[in-house]
Amino acid sequence: MSQNYSLHFFLKKPKYYKGGAKAIYMRITVNNSITKEASVGRMCEPNDWISSVNRAKGTSESARTLNSYLDAIDRQIEQIHTNFKKVGLEISAETIMNKYLGKEERQKFLMEIFADHNKKMEVSIGKGFKANTLKGYKSSVIHLTAYLLKDYNSKDIDIRKIDHAFIIGYEFYLRTEKDISDVSVAKYMKHFRKIVNLCLAHRWIEYNPFVFYKNRAKAKDKEFLSKTELDGISKKDFNIKRLEQVKDIFLFSCYTGLSYADVKKLNRSEIKKGNDGKLWIFTNREKNEIASNVPLLAIPKKLMDKYNDHPDCKMKGLVLPVLSNQKMNSYLKEIADSCGITKTLTFHIARHTFATTVTLSNNVPIETVSKMLGHKDLKTTQHYAKVLDAKVGKDMMALDKKLRV
Repeated sequence: MSQNYSLHFFLKKPKYYKGGAKAIYMRITVNNSITKEASVGRMCEPNDWISSVNRAKGTSESARTLNSYLDAIDRQIEQIHTNFKKVGLEISAETIMNKYLGKEERQKFLMEIFADHNKKMEVSIGKGFKANTLKGYKSSVIHLTAYLLKDYNSKDIDIRKIDHAFIIGYEFYLRTEKDISDVSVAKYMKHFRKIVNLCLAHRWIEYNPFVFYKNRAKAKDKEFLSKTELDGISKKDFNIKRLEQVKDIFLFSCYTGLSYADVKKLNRSEIKKGNDGKLWIFTNREKNEIASNVPLLAIPKKLMDKYNDHPDCKMKGLVLPVLSNQKMNSYLKEIADSCGITKTLTFHIARHTFATTVTLSNNVPIETVSKMLGHKDLKTTQHYAKVLDAKVGKDMMALDKKLRV
């Protein structure tokens, strides 16, 4: 639909007019719809006004000055109309007039928008969002607020003032003042970018300040246990019940690839016979709800059976009695010390170990590993393959033998 407009200047007679100069008004019309009128702040004698051309007549200094002023308004309205078309904003007599008069929509502020986003996310937990995701966005609010106070001496900022310098400054603040890792910086910048994209979608801003921004973070190599280290933990007997329990749950994850959240919620009903007649784990990942179906090997089957009569497992129908993530990681440090492992042992290393030492190193195809891990993209799984120098060596030795034949 055409969005052409017309601008008309005219003299308006006041309510109790008894002669003399009249006020000059402007009238904007778009597609012959409802018009909007406003005073231009100037007066003119009726005898000095030419209605057919909407201008003052004559070449006197006062006539030329008035006509120049009206020409300037004409150009300003034309520019507003052009900008509205350029960015796809609604074009009406009211929106154009409001823009000209400075009666635009209430200012939008970054932290206000961010808080509203988080509030809606909180309501949506369990309906597409996870509690941990919200936790990350709440941390973003804390960091952005601190940055605004430090560099802008304010708790909030008009979103139209966010530019490339603001973005680079925030990234620098996270890296230096907060000493945050590259991966975490990338996560917080991703959160910030999402809010900016939200503003663009609502057309609260016309320019994307992220257009020239590039994330410099490089993914670190995944830490995992070697076969020797994995065997060392498996063979180690602990007289302390809590350490033995954590060791078993950790090993279960090493041989199934399940994350902490997935092991913690794993129900006995999710252990079923597959089409091959053998036991499988049929579950959905807590993180993204993607199916993660894994054949149950002998080692994790034995570990699972060990806790069949555990009170928590019997009462809740769980496969294993998983402690809090904080306790699990704390006890894993004790286990690492007892086994002479110098790596910082966390529960998530179990998942990495499954991907590398247990599967890829034993020639399980990467596509199969990716499916068992519940990855959305094969590229995520390929990152594990990059760190397997030993496998590269074995593959090249096999090639060398073939070439010698």
